[in-house]
Amino acid sequence: MKIIADRSKCVGAGQCVMVARRLFGQSPDDGLVVINVESPDESERGLVELAIRSCPSLALKVDE
Repeated sequence: MKIIADRSKCVGAGQCVMVARRLFGQSPDDGLVVINVESPDESERGLVELAIRSCPSLALKVDE
């Protein structure tokens, strides 16, 4: 599993960070999503999926 973020869609809402702070962050320059862990462990799939569903701009997805 690999997390992919489309920063051109990101609006900096930070929902992903609130759901999974270890996996996601926000750039101090523009507030857009930063992926802290590109390939998380399978045990974190639930958090990744919740972060994807929480993103208001649909900027996140998973590549299997």
